[in-house]
Amino acid sequence: MEVLYSSTRNGEKKVTASQAILQGLSEDGGLFVPDHIPALECSMKELAGKTYQEIAYQVMKLFLTDFTEEELKNCIDRAYDSKFDTEVIAPLVEAEGTYYLELFHGATIAFKDMALSILPHLMITSAKKNHVDNEIVILTATSGDTGKAALAGFAGVEGTKIIVFYPKNGVSPIQEKQMVTQKGDNTFVVGIHGNFDDAQTGVKQLFNDRELAQQMADAGLQFSSANSINIGRLVPQVVYYVYAYAKLLDEGKIADGEPINVVVPTGNFGNILAAYYAKNMGVPINRLICASNENKVLYDFFVSGKYDRNREFMLTSSPSMDILISSNLERLIYRIAGNDAGKNAEFMAALSRDGSYQITEEMKEKLDDFYGNYASEEETAQRIKSMYENTGYVLDTHTAVASAVYQKYTADTGDQTKTVIASTASPFKFTRSVMNAIDPKYNEMSDFELVDELSKIANVEVPGAIEEIRTAPVLHDNVCDKAEMKAVVKRFLGIHA
Repeated sequence: MEVLYSSTRNGEKKVTASQAILQGLSEDGGLFVPDHIPALECSMKELAGKTYQEIAYQVMKLFLTDFTEEELKNCIDRAYDSKFDTEVIAPLVEAEGTYYLELFHGATIAFKDMALSILPHLMITSAKKNHVDNEIVILTATSGDTGKAALAGFAGVEGTKIIVFYPKNGVSPIQEKQMVTQKGDNTFVVGIHGNFDDAQTGVKQLFNDRELAQQMADAGLQFSSANSINIGRLVPQVVYYVYAYAKLLDEGKIADGEPINVVVPTGNFGNILAAYYAKNMGVPINRLICASNENKVLYDFFVSGKYDRNREFMLTSSPSMDILISSNLERLIYRIAGNDAGKNAEFMAALSRDGSYQITEEMKEKLDDFYGNYASEEETAQRIKSMYENTGYVLDTHTAVASAVYQKYTADTGDQTKTVIASTASPFKFTRSVMNAIDPKYNEMSDFELVDELSKIANVEVPGAIEEIRTAPVLHDNVCDKAEMKAVVKRFLGIHA
């Protein structure tokens, strides 16, 4: 059955999957959502012995119904190949009785690779399907990981350019080095004076700038997005939750039909929304545990039903979650509002106008699948230390937030359901925070000395993504104020009007 997509702010206009992927963001500022969430066609038992690539096809074909089998399999094969340093793509590691789904074995050692390895191929295929002759300009804001993963995915891809904005002092030193050393004539990286929300708001404004769109069209260019607002990012993320369940079943860790819990460290809400979609496809997921850091806007929302970004923005050791406007939450709000685009548009207008909105009691009742909590900086560091001391397994700061919140969840509920924690980044990406948590004595070392020390104590090889930036020259040293983003984009694209 065909799946069509409409905007969360206007349910009238329907587009195909390839059109939604190409556009990225709807013209009315809304996000594209499927008109229904398709049910899995294979049983979990049938999926249990399959490879990651095979499961990816079984899941993605149900959402991307205007792609042929050949087109989709070609995209999958080109994405999930030797760029990943493990054959299984997403290993499950057991530690302290919980299963850590390692989503960081791709080219840039963060979970964003899982979707951003395939997005360029989905996008180029979508452009051909829709006879688009314009060059596609990927415009994206990053809180640290999306930027590098998108740059790596799109670098050198014919018919595309990519522009990434990041908060100049709001990412880890390794994250910044990964971005500013990016090769490729079609890549452009800019630090902004401001935080991630400033970068994301600026990018959304550029998407909605009609005058700029016309100037770009005249120059044979059009924008698209690689942020998790793009449905082409979200659909590949659903895959790994289906895969995790199938893998646990295959290894005899769970019985067929036995429910699991899923814990996700959450910033922009895309990763946990993908788990929610997997549950709605038929994966036996019980609770979706939403883990926040000290920017606990989502925790407060799940407790009170009020989303309120009017608060101090905290810079934490888990920068990819330093977000106060969780863009993908809009897709969930739309769904619990009964797929009512008008109602959702009112909430989003209130968010834009007042910085907050309050959902109804009826909508709040539909959030029973979710449990929210947060971990402080101290709790996060303590979790890294105790996990290492107890097991020798080293968590990155984001996964440690999830792990600490999971401990709070079991203390609160007594629920002993088997649990998968999304491990979203390699500890090598946040060496200083991770090593300081294990022992403050490491504070004296340089960033790359810490890399080598982490490799030694964790007994894990230094990932290629880190080795290659050790001596790489800085190729992008652009910095601007948030008000200058449009001018900077036009300059890079050679638009002088």
